[in-house]
Amino acid sequence: MAITASKALDRVLVLEMVRVTEAAAIAASTLVGRGDEKAADHAAVEAMRAAFNELDFDGTVVIGEGERDEAPMLYIGEKVGKASPGSPKIDIALDPLEGTTLTAKAWPNALAVLAIAEEGGLLNAPDVYMEKLAIGPGYAPGLVSLTKTPTENIQAIAAAKGVQPNEIIACVLDRPRHDALIAELRGLGVGIMLIPDGDVAGVIACTDPDTTIDIYFGSGGAPEGVLAAAALACVGGQFQGRLLFRNDDERGRAAKWGVTDLDKIYELQDLVKGDAIFAATGVTDGSLLQGVKVRKGVMTTESIVMRASSGTVRRVKGEHRR
Repeated sequence: MAITASKALDRVLVLEMVRVTEAAAIAASTLVGRGDEKAADHAAVEAMRAAFNELDFDGTVVIGEGERDEAPMLYIGEKVGKASPGSPKIDIALDPLEGTTLTAKAWPNALAVLAIAEEGGLLNAPDVYMEKLAIGPGYAPGLVSLTKTPTENIQAIAAAKGVQPNEIIACVLDRPRHDALIAELRGLGVGIMLIPDGDVAGVIACTDPDTTIDIYFGSGGAPEGVLAAAALACVGGQFQGRLLFRNDDERGRAAKWGVTDLDKIYELQDLVKGDAIFAATGVTDGSLLQGVKVRKGVMTTESIVMRASSGTVRRVKGEHRR
């Protein structure tokens, strides 16, 4: 179904979002390999917030750094932007540093990431785990599903590609909670790309044939699920998510944000409604983007920015004088 261009998401905002992620990535890059996750995250948060507040829109953070009492800025519900009469009302999902550990240890795939949509366009997901399943574009709707076993999903995508299951490549976050999933996939002969962190990049990798990744499995943060879904809404692909609750506190957190069906399987259109813009800038080198580089007083960045209504994907190289 075609997505209508949003009046609120002016074309100008497409490149403005790149400036915001560039600012966060550059700030975080000064702490790559320094072993201090909190300092890197704090630098990215401060830079992103300052960049937002240069923009003429009425923005509300719906996916952010936590609730007001847990995060000093870019918390859920915070207003950002230079709002004036007539300014567009924008919902914002963000992760100023997706991969704090990756940054601290100078590992690949750390990103500064955000997505925006019209007011009400992004799911206000509680900060809990989400079981995720994603594939790239070009497949029949409903080909894979969280109601199926991993084996059934692998068989379905293999049949759709006209290959054997042992020719499929899956991306999975390397966590003990995924040991049974990994064992099941390896029992089929599936190739598995295990990633240490950064599941937004992992989900998006399904859309890029150069990565050779066919499918993403596993659980990670629900806020990151919304960000990844925003990217898929722009370039195509399928995504399903199901919130996972470990205790009553997390179930209470879900109720606070209006989640009543705790077993609901969220489709892409449940997470991102209508037009959306997704932007990311590399902090460290990765499968999606190159990281920030410093050469003779010039910092270079690589970013990607996408828009759902046009299906446009732009890669932006930036040079920034220090």
